[in-house]
Amino acid sequence: MASATTASFAPAPRGWHPEDISFPSGFAWGAATAAYQVEGVDYYDKIIDDLLANSIVPMVTLYHFDLPQHLEDQGGWSSDAITEVFDSYAQFCFRAFGDRVKLWVTINEPYVVAKDGYEKGIVAPGIMEPGIGAYRTAHNMIKAHAKAWHSYDLLFREKQHGLVSIALNSDWAEPLDPTCLADQEATKRYMAFCLDWFAEPIFISGDYPAIMKSQISVMSTKQGYLSSRLPEFTEEEKMTIKGTADFFSLNYYTTRKVKRQKNTHSEPSVSGDREAEQIMDHSWPFAAGSSWLAVVPWGLRRLLKYIKDTYNNPIIYITENGFSQSDPAPLDDTQRWKYFRLTLQEILKGRIQKKEGTEMAVKSKNQGQTFILRSLMERMHGNFPIQLVFVSVIRNKPLTLACDVDGTLWTAFPMPTVLHNEKPEN
Repeated sequence: MASATTASFAPAPRGWHPEDISFPSGFAWGAATAAYQVEGVDYYDKIIDDLLANSIVPMVTLYHFDLPQHLEDQGGWSSDAITEVFDSYAQFCFRAFGDRVKLWVTINEPYVVAKDGYEKGIVAPGIMEPGIGAYRTAHNMIKAHAKAWHSYDLLFREKQHGLVSIALNSDWAEPLDPTCLADQEATKRYMAFCLDWFAEPIFISGDYPAIMKSQISVMSTKQGYLSSRLPEFTEEEKMTIKGTADFFSLNYYTTRKVKRQKNTHSEPSVSGDREAEQIMDHSWPFAAGSSWLAVVPWGLRRLLKYIKDTYNNPIIYITENGFSQSDPAPLDDTQRWKYFRLTLQEILKGRIQKKEGTEMAVKSKNQGQTFILRSLMERMHGNFPIQLVFVSVIRNKPLTLACDVDGTLWTAFPMPTVLHNEKPEN
């Protein structure tokens, strides 16, 4: 078998169209899973058409944690060759569905895929390569995303007029002791090793955050490596990666307090490189269905402001947010709707700028456009259940679309406009 870094995947054939009689046997991604065979194309065609018929705008994610085993056997995201395969797969989807789909997400939560799938091994594919696997796979996911974005830009955008991005998950983080310089610096590292790991190269520079490169280089030297464990982009790759997102796709669930945690271990790891300990403030309420999910709506507002200030005020789509409960969840689900109300209020605060001494809204602070909550039913995959509501801001008239638990009753009501300051504004 070829090594993880040299495996050669079968390329997708060019010029195939979904109306062709048979699915192309050389299409590595599609041949590996029935989901993208002819029957799968027909299935998604019907879903997309039904959504549009009901005035629902589809947003399609190309990769959400499910890599075909055929590709994983050849190295998966650890292989440099996967960038070409992913690009071929993306082009296939753009060609098949792009006449109706105008919002695309290439990869969902590359941070989770890299850190939990190839560092800790707690999600698929279950590989444990601490301090190496996450960096290598993240490197390839960034390049694969950029390649797919350029393919859309070059081959499809002029005719289809769509937008392409990548869904980045992130906590918000604040120093455990706001007056402690060590905690302040640890908080910066925490953000650099989470959101900025992917957002910095894609939205700003084409390269990793300087603080991240410095940390990993220093730790690698201490551990006896001849070079940094963090792969390097070539100058050409940096130019290719920079600017490859048409909007900022954000997944947010919780917030952490952070303090410095000195790395005293000789073994490499992402958490050791970061030297930042995350702490849950037990004064915050928690979602009953997930011990890690502290309910901190104001953290989302502060994260939105961070993105605005750091990434040149991009258009922001909040593509995941939600609340989990332990079974059985009550039908009179007051915890959930209170959570949604508080979260929406914090987003609204982020969109309103007050004149000094007045309550008059004068201008949007950030360019938040859409808010999607997971999901219309309890999740059946992943580690925790989240359910029910979809929210969208349409033409500056925010509406919430909510479904009763049996999926039959749909209502629309305005986003809350009465704001309550659960956290001081700054």
